[in-house]
Amino acid sequence: MEVAFSMRNNADVVFRDLDHSPALVYTINRKLEKLSRFAPDILRSRVVLDMPHNRRNKGKLFRASIELNLRGRPITVSHDAPTAHVAVRDAFSAAERCLKDSRNLSLVR
Repeated sequence: MEVAFSMRNNADVVFRDLDHSPALVYTINRKLEKLSRFAPDILRSRVVLDMPHNRRNKGKLFRASIELNLRGRPITVSHDAPTAHVAVRDAFSAAERCLKDSRNLSLVR
């Protein structure tokens, strides 16, 4: 089952094999607004939340994948964690680092 919800700033939030969570959508929206401060040239963003197949050693994991389309360079980040909220938090932290790194590289050139 795949449910998609459109948000401001051309953002899509997709829940795959998970129930829709207003708390997660709110958190994702806030974090996307924060990312737009670092990169105002984000054209489109998509966040996919799913649960990969069960793994014997790691137990039940949630995956948050973030796709950001910027002018000239896409950024894709994903992170697995034991809870959906932690996966979202860590994926957005990684995306923020990527945006800051790419901005610093463009300033050096």
